Amino acid sequence: MKSILLLMGPNLNMLGEREPEIYGSETLHEHVKEAERVTNEFGYELQHYQSNNEGDLVDQIQNAREKHIGIIINPGALTHYGWSIHDALAAYEGVIIEMHLSNPNQREPWRHTSVVAPVADGSIVGFGIQGYELSIRALHQIIEDDDK
Repeated sequence: MKSILLLMGPNLNMLGEREPEIYGSETLHEHVKEAERVTNEFGYELQHYQSNNEGDLVDQIQNAREKHIGIIINPGALTHYGWSIHDALAAYEGVIIEMHLSNPNQREPWRHTSVVAPVADGSIVGFGIQGYELSIRALHQIIEDDDK
């Protein structure tokens, strides 16, 4: 079975509690369940990992090589300055989708730059929990197009 890695960065363990007006009221568990629902539709297995530590996320990306066909990543605040995440993703040969619950471009100016976007196949932003479905569908479409 093909596997997708869902990576979540700092503070996303606080989903449902932290700024629900921005991130919604669903918990991390509910977010993962939604992603699993959609991956199952396409016959993929989902592996989820959340960490507040940049090095842990880099380790997961490095370990994903030749193990997962794609990575969906919400690096949280590391989006804007996590160059080690950028470098690890640049060395990954599968599909990469950057995903954010909110739209960083509608928020503070420091959130407008992503160091992940240049190494991602695409970005899904601002759709809340629905972003998982959009990200998985986009990842699947890229894989299907590559198989042609």
